[in-house]
Amino acid sequence: MAPRRPPKKRRIRDATAVPAAASDALLSLPPEVLDEILGRLDLSDAVRTCALCRAWRHRWESLPSIDIYTPIGQQSLWTVDCVLPRFSGRVRRFDVSLDELSTRRLDDWLLVLSRRGGVEDLELSPPCPYKFFSLHSTVFSWRRLISIDLFACHIPPLPPDFEGFPNLKVLSLANVKLQQNGEYQLEEIIETSPLLEQLILCEVCIVGDDFIEWEIRATNLRHITVCSNIDYGWNFAELQCLNSAVIDLWEYVGNRDFAKFLAGLVQVRKLSLCSFYAPVNGIKILETLPCTFDNLKSLKLFMHFCELPPILLVFCFLRSTPNLEKLKIRIYDGKEQKIEANGELLNAQWTDGMCANLQILEMTVTCGRASAQAQILFQGAAGSY
Repeated sequence: MAPRRPPKKRRIRDATAVPAAASDALLSLPPEVLDEILGRLDLSDAVRTCALCRAWRHRWESLPSIDIYTPIGQQSLWTVDCVLPRFSGRVRRFDVSLDELSTRRLDDWLLVLSRRGGVEDLELSPPCPYKFFSLHSTVFSWRRLISIDLFACHIPPLPPDFEGFPNLKVLSLANVKLQQNGEYQLEEIIETSPLLEQLILCEVCIVGDDFIEWEIRATNLRHITVCSNIDYGWNFAELQCLNSAVIDLWEYVGNRDFAKFLAGLVQVRKLSLCSFYAPVNGIKILETLPCTFDNLKSLKLFMHFCELPPILLVFCFLRSTPNLEKLKIRIYDGKEQKIEANGELLNAQWTDGMCANLQILEMTVTCGRASAQAQILFQGAAGSY
C-alpha cells in the first residue's frame, strides 16, 4: 500500500495584510488627492486613519485645512485639546457646543486660532439649559470670517483697531448681550461687512436705558431677521438687494416713526411682520406709507384686530403693494376689544385696484369679535381676485 500523503496545510491569510496593502495603495496617490480624500471625512474619522499603518500615523496632521465640529453630546474639551496641538494648519470651521469645562478653555482655543489667522466659520453655543459665556475680543481680528453664529454669549466692545470683516456673509446673534451703547457696535460691524448677505438678530440685549436710533446699513443684504421684545432704535437704510425679511416686534408700542421704520424695507420681496403696533405719546396713527412696495410678492402679518392702528396698518400695506400675490394674516384675539370696526369703516379703507394681483389668501383667526371684523376685511380682499 502506497504511503499516505500528509495533508496540505491551509494558508492563513494575515488579517492585517489587506488593510496594509490598501493603505499602501492610497499612499501611492498624489498628495493633493490624499488631501481631498481625508478632507471629505469627519474630523474623528480622519484622525482614526493614523491606525492604518505607521506611514499614516501623522498623515492627517499635514492636511492644508480641517473643520472642528463637536455637536451637542460630544466631549468638546477632549476633541479640541487633542486636535489643536497636533494640527498646525488652517482651521476653516470652528463649531463647538460648549459645556462647563470647555467654556473655561475657550479663550485659549481662540487665541491659538488667532495665531493661525482665525477661521472662516465660527459657531459657538452652550447646551440647554444654557449659561452665558464670554467671547474673547481676538475674534474681531479674524478677517477671514465668512460666517458668525453666536448663541448666549457676552460680546465685548470693539477694539480701537477694528477694521471690519471684509469677507463676512452671515451674521447670526441670538440671546447675546452687548455693553452700553452696543447699538453703535452693531452698526459698525454691519457697515464694515460689505459682503454681508444674511443678518439675524434674535433677542439681542443691550445694556443701558438710553434710547439710540441707529441704522442697519448693508448694501448687499439678501435676508434680515429681527426678533425682539424691546425697541432698540433700529432703522434700515440702503438695503437695495433685500429679498426677504422677518420682523418680530410683538411688544412694539410705537413711540417713534413706524412709517420710517417700514420704509427702510421697501425693496423686500417677501415680508413677515409680527407686531402689536399701537402709537403712543401723541404719535399720529399710521394711515399711509411714504413709499410703494413694488417688489413685494408675499406678505405675512401677525397682529390683533382689537384696536384701530393695526387694522389701518393692514390697509396701508394693501394699498402700497400693487404686485402682491400671496397674503397671509394671523389674527390674535387675546386683547380687550377697544373698537368695533364695522363694514362701513373697513369699506371706507378699500380702494380700487387693491389686491389686483392677489393669487393666494390665507387667514387664521381665533373666535371673537376680532374674528368677525377680520372676515369683513377678507371678504373684500377675496372679491378682488
